[in-house]
Amino acid sequence: MAEAVTPVISRRTALGLIAGSAVVAAIPGEAAEETRRKTKLGLVLYCSRFRRDLLRKKDPTFDLYAPENFLNHCRDVGAGGMQCSLGVLSDEQAARLKDFASKHSLYIEAIVRPPQNKNDVARFDAELKTAAAVAAKAARTTIIPGRRYEQFQKLEDFKEAVANGQRMLELAAPVAERHRVPLAVENHKDQRDAERVALFEHISSEFIGACVDTGNSFALLEDPIETVKAFAPWAHSVHLKDQALQLYDEGFLLADIPLGRGGLDLKSMVTILKKAKPNIDFSLELITRDPLKVPCLTQEYWTTLSKVPARELARTLQYVRDHSSNNLQFISKMTDAEQVTREDLNVRQSLDYARDELALVQAD
Repeated sequence: MAEAVTPVISRRTALGLIAGSAVVAAIPGEAAEETRRKTKLGLVLYCSRFRRDLLRKKDPTFDLYAPENFLNHCRDVGAGGMQCSLGVLSDEQAARLKDFASKHSLYIEAIVRPPQNKNDVARFDAELKTAAAVAAKAARTTIIPGRRYEQFQKLEDFKEAVANGQRMLELAAPVAERHRVPLAVENHKDQRDAERVALFEHISSEFIGACVDTGNSFALLEDPIETVKAFAPWAHSVHLKDQALQLYDEGFLLADIPLGRGGLDLKSMVTILKKAKPNIDFSLELITRDPLKVPCLTQEYWTTLSKVPARELARTLQYVRDHSSNNLQFISKMTDAEQVTREDLNVRQSLDYARDELALVQAD
């Protein structure tokens, strides 16, 4: 098996990219150096973790993840909108955010936690009220903690988490329906496609559906295109991502990579989703980090997946072999400056690909 290649960025290149980057201003409030052509592809706030830290070091009072700041950031880099934690905003803050989004033709999606129990419904209600006030297109959420094959050492524990996730959605559905804000549940390396679709069918609400993550379910040995087909009728939101793939001794590596540079058929995925939901928004969720290990050749991996047919493991490993690459990014080996540079470049390349190759074009 070929050894993974670590991308190297020279110090001169790193400093040059940071100094001359057109992706984002170096300090809060500074205008972008050039106006980039817009794309309809928005950003999930997790795309900008290193830049957030850099800006906080420059000004501890500034948080890039604050809704107004992040939406302004999305506009500056040429993105079409944002998926961001809104929390509970005042009427004035909500009106200002909504007006800014409307003025610049940007969409807003919220990130929320579902109600953990009946006592938590009031908190959830307040967050969805804010989402409605800013005209959020959807609110993304997750219902089961952690990656299934890492989080649970016993099948019984996983089944309990699944039952709890169902209860949370049962509590959330009336609130989402009252505020008319669709709740988009991400396939978060937790349930396989058929399990999640069965849950949606059980809840049976037009306001409970999917945040379709185009890469996550591959870690559960699902076919990427079939995942998109399964969730498309339920889609309220999309996490668009590409994945670099490589075998390792215990399974395979799964790495976020700029759109168009990995092993996923993004053009087919976008076509399927737009056909099912013509007005759906696409958000880039590219987390600049080391590759994730999917240890599908270990006994522990199968603790909660014993019913998955062997042919699906074989198909997945063959897919990895056929689409294997050496362009995985090992971020922990980079300096702080290189990490920020790489993150900015990942976002910029993805936005350009979405605009130029996926026809996710924002009208002038």
